[in-house]
Amino acid sequence: MKTALALTCLVISAALTPIAAYSSDDVDMDRSHPKAFVKDSAITAKIKTQLAAQHLSSLTRIHVDTDADGVVWLSGVASSQADIDKAKTIARNTEHVAAVKSDIKLTTD
Repeated sequence: MKTALALTCLVISAALTPIAAYSSDDVDMDRSHPKAFVKDSAITAKIKTQLAAQHLSSLTRIHVDTDADGVVWLSGVASSQADIDKAKTIARNTEHVAAVKSDIKLTTD
């Protein structure tokens, strides 16, 4: 009885796995190769680390994303224009960054 139940579960899960894979909403499915995703993640991690090293609370509210072409997208909020400029400079000076696009908003908090 246990064997039949285990076999049935195995067959059902094997049949549903491709359906689940196609229906997942993965934003990185457009990556041409896994190495591109790792490179993009490494660029993002470097920038986030450098922002955190500045010890400015405003810079912790800045979000960083890198696309497959090495373009860095900055978004979020900062408390001064100097902090926005610093974040853009850090991103521009990071290795393998092709361009920087900023949508950081100035806040008065």
